[in-house]
Amino acid sequence: MLSELAAFVRGLPKAELHLHLEGTLEPDLKFRLARRNGIELAEQTVEQVRQTYQFHDLSSFLRVYYPAMTVLREAVDFHDLAYEYLARVHTQGVRHVEMFFDPQAHTSRGVPFGTVVSGYRTAIVRARREFGISAELIMCFLRDQSPEYAMATLLEALPYRDWIVGVGLDSDERGNPPRKFAAVFERARREGFLLTMHCDIDQPDSIEHIRQALTEIEVDRIDHGTNIIEDDDLVELAVSKGIALTCCPISNSFVTEQMKAPEITTLLERGLTVTLNSDDPAYFNGYIADNYVELADHASLTRDQLITLAANSFRASWITPARQEAFLRQIDDYVGRSAAPVGSSKPTSAPPPE
Repeated sequence: MLSELAAFVRGLPKAELHLHLEGTLEPDLKFRLARRNGIELAEQTVEQVRQTYQFHDLSSFLRVYYPAMTVLREAVDFHDLAYEYLARVHTQGVRHVEMFFDPQAHTSRGVPFGTVVSGYRTAIVRARREFGISAELIMCFLRDQSPEYAMATLLEALPYRDWIVGVGLDSDERGNPPRKFAAVFERARREGFLLTMHCDIDQPDSIEHIRQALTEIEVDRIDHGTNIIEDDDLVELAVSKGIALTCCPISNSFVTEQMKAPEITTLLERGLTVTLNSDDPAYFNGYIADNYVELADHASLTRDQLITLAANSFRASWITPARQEAFLRQIDDYVGRSAAPVGSSKPTSAPPPE
């Protein structure tokens, strides 16, 4: 039965909205890039590289995550990273993806901003041509760095405004509240960027950080954010504002004791626009279809709930309403063609408009 569900999920049209490009650095690609760039790794085999991807909470994860990026140096490296991710997930029903990238993790070690963003951009253009998958970039600021550094990064991004749809906030949340970056996000909104922020699970001051993101920064989405369930007023506020949560079940289970399945399903039932995503799939051993299947298994989700989650992913995306509707019709068409009964969806077919 689980295999049938997995097959259904894999083909179900969906968007991915919480994906760190640097978090798709598979061990074999890290090994290949190190060789190409003449970097000597301590590990001698791909399996040895894989064994270094070990951590037990957010802090230990970040201590592995950032050093691994040193193999990314040239535009072609960033191209290969994004292209290999897009090539993989287009086979998992992903039609559209909005991808985080961390320019400060690269510029701080001497890689020019333009090298990073141009490499990612060429991969996006190539993948759309070859696979029909659409993609956008979301530039994240490192919250454990200074607001001044974030503002300088925002200004550096302005010449590439057409390539970057929004800005976010990630990295170590402890002692780094959303309010710290209020001026940066205010300027970003004035420049036309959409706004999102990580409110990681089970962090100190989680509820206060979610409150600041919603009421002070006035974000358009929240990444993770599952702790909002602890405050009924915040849940109602998020519902009234139409705020989506980009949840990541498998990564939750790596940095805490469980994947937050009851919380995610309860928030879905309470009317929040909950979406499922893979976060840093090379490190958490699960891409987007795996997250759907794992949550379905742990929470006994029905097919209708899985369809709702997929539909939410397009409704929460930063694409035009017309494209959202076209993708939703693709879900209806897929459900209508599915062998097993899945409800009252009517089959229809329409490619997403350009």
